[in-house]
Formats: sequence, structure tokens, C-alpha cells
Amino acid sequence: MKQFVGLYLFFLLVFYIVFYAHTSIVSIGLNEAQTNLTLFFLDIFLSPGQLQGQDIIISPVYKIIINQACNGMIPILFLFASIAAYPAPMLAKLFWMFVGYIIFVIVNVVRILFVVAMTEQGEGQVEFYWSHDIVGNTLLMITGLALFVAFIKTSSKRLD
Repeated sequence: MKQFVGLYLFFLLVFYIVFYAHTSIVSIGLNEAQTNLTLFFLDIFLSPGQLQGQDIIISPVYKIIINQACNGMIPILFLFASIAAYPAPMLAKLFWMFVGYIIFVIVNVVRILFVVAMTEQGEGQVEFYWSHDIVGNTLLMITGLALFVAFIKTSSKRLD
């Protein structure tokens, strides 16, 4: 178990530096592409003209900005670090990273749409806080935990 925790923290740090922090053209490009993918899917479900660049217009005085912090990469990297640290066959790790990525993209878009809907109903910071910080982040945590449990249950090796 100590080895898993150590490897988890190591992979989390490496993945954060390589794929999220503004440390290289790779991380900057990856986050821009991930944000654009999120915006693409949001645009399908939002009202026409509601998405303007990276801004989701809630009212004439209130908008939600979709930037790197909203693109879903942080929970994806937490999942990837967990999977990378767990002793399992490489194919199982790659499969679950792929599945986890797809599911997190979908869940993140649903989360943002939920935040938009709740914020529109009240047009205020209370609704945004509740839907984003409480419900939305809980949804991401439960998704990551469920994916990691599914990965563990389907991988052939176990922690001692």
C-alpha cells in the first residue's frame, strides 16, 4: 500500500507538470485542445448564441467563463495517476485511461450544463456555488472513484 501511495503522488506530480501546468508547449496545447473540446460539446446543448468564445452568457450581467480550470483535466489526471500507480497489466491501464477520459469528458460537459441551468434559474452566485462547488465537484469525485474501483475489479493483479 505504501508503494501505491508513493507512486500515486509521484505520477500525480509528473502528470500535473507534463500535462496541466504551463510548463511546455505540450501542456499548453493539450489544455487548449481540451478546453476547445469541452466548448464544442457545450455549444451543441446551449441555446443559440449563449456560448460566446469561452463565455456562457447567463444574463446581461452574469456569465460563466470556461477556461483551463473547467476543462476536466484535473480529475482526469487524478484518475490517470491512480491507474498508473496500481499494479496491473499495461493494457488494462491503457484501456481504463481511455475509458476514463471519455467518461470524464461527458461527465464534465453534463456538470457544466447543470451549473448553467441552476445558475440561470437563480441568476446568482449562491446557485453557482451550490451547483459548481458542491454538486459538480462531488459528481467528478464520485465518477473518478467509480472508474478507479471498476479498473481495480477488472485488473488481474491486486495490492498486497
